[in-house]
Amino acid sequence: MRTTRPEWAAIRSQMTLPVFCAPMFLVSGVELVVEACRAGISGSFPAANCRELATYDAWMAEVTGRVAALKAADPAAKIAPFAANLVTHRTNPRFEQDLETILKYQPPIVITALGSPQRVVEPVHAYGGLVIADVNSVTLARKAADCGVDGIALVASGSGGHTGHFSPFALVPAIRRWWDGAIVLGGAIGDATGVRAAEVLGADFAYVGTRFIPTPESLAPAEHKAMIVASTMDDLIVSNFFSGAHASWLKPSIVAAGYDLATLKPRQGYQFKGQLGDEPKPWKGLFSAGQGIDMIDREQPVAEIVAELRRDYAALRAA
Repeated sequence: MRTTRPEWAAIRSQMTLPVFCAPMFLVSGVELVVEACRAGISGSFPAANCRELATYDAWMAEVTGRVAALKAADPAAKIAPFAANLVTHRTNPRFEQDLETILKYQPPIVITALGSPQRVVEPVHAYGGLVIADVNSVTLARKAADCGVDGIALVASGSGGHTGHFSPFALVPAIRRWWDGAIVLGGAIGDATGVRAAEVLGADFAYVGTRFIPTPESLAPAEHKAMIVASTMDDLIVSNFFSGAHASWLKPSIVAAGYDLATLKPRQGYQFKGQLGDEPKPWKGLFSAGQGIDMIDREQPVAEIVAELRRDYAALRAA
């Protein structure tokens, strides 16, 4: 296992909070990433949010340029590094091209998801980048560690989007027993108490996702933002019916799309189909959210959310 504690300490020194704005399908884009980095938390968007390879190249170029410009404009400011997010599942038809784009722009951090990080680690390490593997179990965490990753993002129960089944209270200690690299913990974290709790458990960073969906900077449609503000945990359901991977969905969006909640039968095996190009999209019009949804009562700009988190986090640390 690579010893990357100094590298992660350097990353943390560029951040105002130990927080990653989680890469969210059809939600995270250029503005959300740049504003997150400007506020001092790491931003990221999934490559699959760009339907065409040329669009992905353009987004990567814009994020890279704008984050660099922020740092150049105020060298003393804490401008967080951004992270590229890549689905490494074997059914992703654009994996090789997306990886080439990542190697072209060389983001400081690459987050892999829904597959082995093995094909990503060596080329990213070659340019000096760090690799985080997104996993939802101890078994997958061990496999990722064996591939030589620098960090593990734990998708625990309560996470939005593709979710996990294990409690963070069990998952983090179980992995920290043998893992000395960075841990990013996700799962219903939407306030400073959750961020601090992640650290107390043994994580280095927290994934915050759903809290940033109802922001002016996110790509989420107005209906998604409004539904999150109006909904509670009771409005969520976990199902793998739509993609083969378990995800946390907003029930009102499923009903509005014409589905019967009682007929959402389990599917076997994840498929990347429908996430690129003009393929049929079984999830079209469906909205996701995590169990931290009750913490959200209005739409807020990214800067305002991070300022609140920073204020409350400082108070918790002081206490």
